[in-house]
Amino acid sequence: MKPEIKINNDILLWAIERSGLSVDEVSKKIPPFISWLEGKKSPTFKQLQIFAQKVYLPFGYLFLEKPPEEKLPIPFFRTNRANKEKIPINVFDAILIVQQRQEWLSNYLKENDYDRINFVGKFRNKRFQIDEVVADIRNTLNIKESWAKELSTWEEAINYLTDKIEEAGIIINSSGIVGNNTRRKIKVDDCRGFVLIDEYAPFLFVNSADSKSAQIFTLAHELAHIWLGESAGFDFRHLLPADNPTEILCDKIAAEFLVPQKELTEILTDVLDIENIARRFKVSQIVIARRLLDLGKITRNEFFEFYDEYISRDIQKKGEKEGGGDFYKTQRKRLSTRFLSYVNQAVLTNKLLLREAYQLTGLKGDTYNKFMKEHLY
Repeated sequence: MKPEIKINNDILLWAIERSGLSVDEVSKKIPPFISWLEGKKSPTFKQLQIFAQKVYLPFGYLFLEKPPEEKLPIPFFRTNRANKEKIPINVFDAILIVQQRQEWLSNYLKENDYDRINFVGKFRNKRFQIDEVVADIRNTLNIKESWAKELSTWEEAINYLTDKIEEAGIIINSSGIVGNNTRRKIKVDDCRGFVLIDEYAPFLFVNSADSKSAQIFTLAHELAHIWLGESAGFDFRHLLPADNPTEILCDKIAAEFLVPQKELTEILTDVLDIENIARRFKVSQIVIARRLLDLGKITRNEFFEFYDEYISRDIQKKGEKEGGGDFYKTQRKRLSTRFLSYVNQAVLTNKLLLREAYQLTGLKGDTYNKFMKEHLY
């Protein structure tokens, strides 16, 4: 007979609430669950392992006397909603995974005498003009004011911008799931992205489930956070910031960085042809619409209508184009080739154990070896 284990009901119920699932949903996945709550049966060790996996809980938490107090390591801002609203567990865990990567990389760079990144927090607690921050970002990334116009599509623009950002020392993780778990998707409405500030290893996370057109604005918004030196996460609904001074400021910096106001106003006429304006700037129509809202050229209702219709078409096109995809190409974007290069370097110089590299990357065994040897670049 398998040994049964007594677990505090408060822990079981807390675990379910934490996961975002309901008691009914859990009982369908684990039929004996209701009998545990009613005290008719106690779970076996194996059943508890399965339960922990289903509710995304570290196994050891089940044996605590009372639920632990879990706190998100960064502020999380929501557009038009209270910031105290519960953060979905998939977003919470994604932030913790990226934080773990950052802690390792920051320590590794310090131990190997790398220099601090001098632009992180450069404008923290300072008086400045928006143009001043934008100019410094462009200068640091070594891109011209007209950089986007010289590219054929906004897809090329986001790839170009990503490369420039990583060359400057910032790590970008672009993913729509938690780690490598394809069953744990991060909904766009829950999180468009987040930023973890560090003077040696700043990390940006962009939700790749979002449309490319929205991703580029998120990326620009996150860049502003780096220069202001403030970590944050955000859902950024309708590409609009939360009612927070820093979020509003980062939004203005991002908008000016992507579509300079002076250049845009010079070409505006009474007839607003968003498609042609977007073609001129080589950015998405949604970014132009967002900029026109800033300038008072369209109303909020007009912007919302345009946004919803455009994003709906954009997401549909994205779904039609996507198949299984190239696993290794996807991993380069999820993890960042820059980050992976440091991991590989640390392993090869015996400064990181393979099992630790597996944990940091989510890649294991032959998959890890093949990736590092054949697909890193």
